Amino acid sequence: MTAARGGNVAGMSKTYLEPAEWYATLPSVFTSACLLLTDTEDRVLLVKPNYRPGWSFPGGIVEAGEAPHDGAVREVAEELGVSVEAGELLVVHWSPPSEERPRSMINFLFDGGVLSDPARIRLQVEELDDAAFLPWDTAVTLLPAHTAARLPAAHLARRDRRPVYLPGGLPDTSG
Repeated sequence: MTAARGGNVAGMSKTYLEPAEWYATLPSVFTSACLLLTDTEDRVLLVKPNYRPGWSFPGGIVEAGEAPHDGAVREVAEELGVSVEAGELLVVHWSPPSEERPRSMINFLFDGGVLSDPARIRLQVEELDDAAFLPWDTAVTLLPAHTAARLPAAHLARRDRRPVYLPGGLPDTSG
C-alpha cells in the first residue's frame, strides 16, 4: 500500500510531518517522583517546602531523560542529604491540568523503606523549612488535597503488594 510510504492512493497524496515536528504537536506532561519513607515506628516522613504552602512527600520533578525512580532518589538525596533506594512502585497518580498548573502531571510514589536513623537527615534549606515523621492519620491531613489521596493508596499498595493507580486523585478503595 503506497499511502503508508507517502505515495498516492486514489489521487490523494499524503504528507507526513518530520518526527520532531510531530512530537511538538503532542501535549506535554510534567512527571514527578517521590519516596514514601517511614521510621521504625511506622510514621510517615513529610517535608515542608519553603516555596509553596503545605507539606509533601520527599521528591520532586523528574529531569528530562531521567527515570522516575532515579529522580525520586536524586531528589531525596538533594533535599534530605540521605542516600536511599527506590523500592517497589506504590502509586501512579495522574492529575489533570488545574488553575495552578496548565499541564497534566504524572506522579510516581515509590516505597523508600524504613529510615532507621532520622538523625542522618540534613535539610536543603534552600528548598525546605522542615521535615517530620508523622502518624499516617496526621500526615494525610497536612498534605494538599490533590496529593492527600496518595497516602491511603500507598498504604493499600504496601499492604497488598501491588501498585495503585489514581486517575485524577480518586483512589479505588473498593477491593
